[in-house]
Amino acid sequence: MEAKPPSQSAEDYLERIHELIEEKGYARVVDIASSLSVKQASVTSMVQKLDELGYLNYEKYRGLILTEKGRAVACKIKERHETLSRFFSLLGLDETTQRDDIEGIEHHLSTKTVEILADLAQYFEDHPEVLKAFLKNRKTPNK
Repeated sequence: MEAKPPSQSAEDYLERIHELIEEKGYARVVDIASSLSVKQASVTSMVQKLDELGYLNYEKYRGLILTEKGRAVACKIKERHETLSRFFSLLGLDETTQRDDIEGIEHHLSTKTVEILADLAQYFEDHPEVLKAFLKNRKTPNK
C-alpha cells in the first residue's frame, strides 16, 4: 500500500523548512513560526507529525533535518513553484500576483498539468515571436 501524500499544510512546512536550511544551514521552530506567521506550538505540532511520517528528524531543543523523503517532497514543491513562476513571468504577471496565485493553486495542480505548463513555458522561450503574438492578441477584460 502506497503512503498517503503530505497535506497542503505539510507541504508548506516542508517547503519552508527546505528554504530555511538552504538559506541558513538550519531550520529552528522559532524561524519556521516567524516565516510562516504561525505560533511556535503549531510548528512544533506539525514538526512532530512530519517526524512521525518520516519526512524529517526532529529532536526537541536541538532542531531538525529533512530526511531523503522530506527533501524529495520539498524539492518537488520548489520545482513546481519555480515552474509556475516562470510561466506567469512569461505572461507578464507581476510578482505579487504571481505569489498570491501560486500559493492559491500550486497544491491543486497535478504533476501532469505542471509538466505541460513547463513545456509551454519552454515553447514560449524557444519561440519568442509566438509569445509576443499571443500577448499582443490576447483578449483583455474591459476596465
